[in-house]
Amino acid sequence: MQVIHHGAHQGVTGSCHQLIISPTESLLIDCGLFQGADELQGAGTNHHNAYLPDPYQDASGLQGLIITHAHIDHVGRLPELLEAGFNAPIYCTEATAVLLPMVMEDALGLTRRGSDRANRLLINKMRRLLQPMAYDQWRTLDSVQLRLRQAGHILGSAYAEIENADGIRVVFSGDIGCKNTPLLPDPTPLERADLLILESTYGDRNHEHRQTRQQRLQALIERAISDGGTVLIPAFSIGRTQELLYEIEDIIHANPHWRKMTVILDSPLAKRYTAQYRSMKRLWDDEAKQRLDANRQPLNFKRLHQVESHEEHQNIVGYLQQHGDPCIVIAASGMCTGGRIVNYLKALLPDPRTDVLFVGYQALGTPGREIQQYGPEGGYVMLDHERIDIRAQIHTLGGYSAHADQRELLQFMQSTEVPVKAVRLVHGELAAKQALAAKIASQFGLHAEL
Repeated sequence: MQVIHHGAHQGVTGSCHQLIISPTESLLIDCGLFQGADELQGAGTNHHNAYLPDPYQDASGLQGLIITHAHIDHVGRLPELLEAGFNAPIYCTEATAVLLPMVMEDALGLTRRGSDRANRLLINKMRRLLQPMAYDQWRTLDSVQLRLRQAGHILGSAYAEIENADGIRVVFSGDIGCKNTPLLPDPTPLERADLLILESTYGDRNHEHRQTRQQRLQALIERAISDGGTVLIPAFSIGRTQELLYEIEDIIHANPHWRKMTVILDSPLAKRYTAQYRSMKRLWDDEAKQRLDANRQPLNFKRLHQVESHEEHQNIVGYLQQHGDPCIVIAASGMCTGGRIVNYLKALLPDPRTDVLFVGYQALGTPGREIQQYGPEGGYVMLDHERIDIRAQIHTLGGYSAHADQRELLQFMQSTEVPVKAVRLVHGELAAKQALAAKIASQFGLHAEL
């Protein structure tokens, strides 16, 4: 079996990998959107359609698509794939099948200019092709078998194991999550792999201690609130938003002086995803279920205000710009490339009372990375083609990444019953891949392809 990469091989976003099983049989694993600097690279690889893998301007020859999870950098090119004639099963977990239609609507808004009717037809076509799978169950696909296993990254995330009749097993990690992530079970240990396609987002570093991250979040917000301004938290709509709500609810529950703290969730998409997370409580981990048993609502607590309309959003932005009342605002997008967080940043970045708190990866070429790197000492960022001076305080809080760090990636490889035979690193910047490759060589005596 041969693997060809159509995204997230020389960058972090745009995950898309093609498994050639035979001259007549081929599977695609993920079909994600390029973001930030990766978008230019992705566009440069394809003169006809920047959103499709080169071999599949006509996608009718594919035997299937495997979706590891519902983040847009893993599924955002799905509309283009469907338009190009893809008409084979889409395999994913049951939770991903629930989340995917909403993500697809978001992808259509970002990349498409079609009519509402055409977009609805694409979503309906996708729904017909979905083949949800339970975790840990093998399914036969023509000449190979497929198994999806818990990745612990977001609700429904999985890594994919594909095995042929000769017992050769190729494993696509998707995005491997961290242990002790709120709401989610830990990643299932890797059993074995003849070829492991491994993500390397944080291959060059280890996260700050996760067990104390909630205390660090509380301390940082309390210090920021003492300045009398707003705390802005750019957050991905799926996964990060729900983690933050879960931990902020716990802080409010344990600290009476937080009981009047207003938490604003201002993202229509994140609001819908959070509702879906609540509807799938059966998939939560034991700790989260215990909080439900204690009559707590980790994702829908009393001091949480969820913004409904765009008019209400504009009113809140204007009010905070005028008065600067202390509150916490969680809004998408997580890398500040769009969404309602941009309006908050344009209004509040010039205000020294504002604190911006990054809790997730900021890709090269995104406004989030620029704010993170260049503010607040005389820095500025371009938002909607407008120069915005940065006078706010900028913070990065470690321990909130949904991606495994270097230590956890090495542990994932080490958990196997027999050693991994070959590994190829994807979904990481070059420095991260090189650092992880060096560790793999020293620990396993294995050359990792970059």
